Amino acid sequence: MTIKKRAFIAGVYEHPRREISDRSIAQVHAEVALGALADAGLSLSDVDAYFCDSTAGFGPLSMVEYLGLHPRHVDSTETGGSSYVVHVGHAAAAIAAGQCQVALLTLAGLPRSGRMRGGPAGGGPESSFEAMWGMAGAVTSYALAAQRHMFEFGTTSAQLAEVKVAASLHAQHNPRAFLQTPITVEEVLASPMISSPLHRDDCCVVTDGGGACVVVSPEVARDLPRRSVTILGHAETVKHADNGRIDIVSTGARTTGPLAMAEAGVSPGDIDYASIYDSFTITVIETLEDLGFCEKGQGGRFVLDGNLVAPHGKLPFNTDGGGLCNNHPSNRGGMTKVIEAVRQLRGEAHPAVQVPDCEIALAHGTGGSIGTRHGSSTVILGREDA
Repeated sequence: MTIKKRAFIAGVYEHPRREISDRSIAQVHAEVALGALADAGLSLSDVDAYFCDSTAGFGPLSMVEYLGLHPRHVDSTETGGSSYVVHVGHAAAAIAAGQCQVALLTLAGLPRSGRMRGGPAGGGPESSFEAMWGMAGAVTSYALAAQRHMFEFGTTSAQLAEVKVAASLHAQHNPRAFLQTPITVEEVLASPMISSPLHRDDCCVVTDGGGACVVVSPEVARDLPRRSVTILGHAETVKHADNGRIDIVSTGARTTGPLAMAEAGVSPGDIDYASIYDSFTITVIETLEDLGFCEKGQGGRFVLDGNLVAPHGKLPFNTDGGGLCNNHPSNRGGMTKVIEAVRQLRGEAHPAVQVPDCEIALAHGTGGSIGTRHGSSTVILGREDA
């Protein structure tokens, strides 16, 4: 069963604050839920499906009671930063199967305020083997992947820095971005080394925040007052170390990109705008290659010459500033990727970064670590009248 044009994103909302010390995680979930529903022209009483991660108590078990919902479909799939791109695909599949009509997806996190929630109790089965070697933190694993990419393909730190530069050029137009000042390649390279070869400015920001979107059936979308965005294709996967046969210069996007594009009936050349998960600059380089925007090993060269810079770059990306500059709440940046893709398709991005005649957008999430195990998910979105 295909989900192509069987479901629509009718509403999105991103929490305006990046430091939220006076709210609970449940309150942030509620605020973004009401914002997305208002954007769609719907109310809590219209919702019959609910999706969230594990950051609030028992996830959907806690939040449906808090929000006063009575869903007939719930989902708490947890794949880290790709979770909410996965949720969009699952919501579309549930709607296509007739299990629901209006799905509400909410994200909330308060890591900057020091109130991180969620995650598995205790370590995973890999912990005792990896933590003792310094692989417990995300940056070390991504740095390992970056070092290998440099060794195999000649990628340079300056090329990685171009990703941050592009994000910062976009963030200057976003008054809510955590970092709003444009930065140069030289400044990225001069920032402190965190884990070689990754500098501080190769790493995403840590923010409080949240976001939500509302996925609806075609029948509901037809009666709403504003233009919706159609879901054209979706795919998800988990990539891991494969009992030691590990390939850290590629990501799960190598699987999800072609599958999602095939369902949508598009190719990389058809994509007008891309929201690419940017936990680190190397994440973007590898993902661009694996999605098919350039050959493997050519990601560092692809991002040169302003190719990622909106509105006229070869592939404008992360026009809100992305996780590198704008917002990265609770390590679940996939939601913000979907939100900015919807803005672009609606023509609601900031005028300085709005892609002209944007008809097809891609949003991709990466959760976990490209140096060990991670979830990948890709969704292809289209303008309703395209």
